[in-house]
Amino acid sequence: MKNEKEVIQFEKVQTQIKGLYSEIGILSKKNPNDAVNKFKLKLINQSLKEANDILKDKKPYSDFAVFNEDDAPTTSDVVMILEQYYSALEKIRCANIGQNWGHWYWRINGELSKHETRSSTLK
Repeated sequence: MKNEKEVIQFEKVQTQIKGLYSEIGILSKKNPNDAVNKFKLKLINQSLKEANDILKDKKPYSDFAVFNEDDAPTTSDVVMILEQYYSALEKIRCANIGQNWGHWYWRINGELSKHETRSSTLK
């Protein structure tokens, strides 16, 4: 990460992706073939756009950016994509943190910052 602002934006986007994954995951378990409504899809796409800005060439799928709002995806499709995005973001996070005295901190310009994070875990 280059600065504190990037870290804050990253954490916001990763938290949104994780939350959407959890919420849509619940819907997917009940009815995996149901379409996601336009309201939810708009929020999902907004988070995916922000994640794409962060991930750049490290996106999970080079030919995927956001869902087509006119062709509503199923809940299981959305869960699959959100899982891939969360994992890609987590990989970047893990590469940009370090431990000091039992606490995990973000690396900003290669140096440990005072911005604390959690340990490296997926999920």
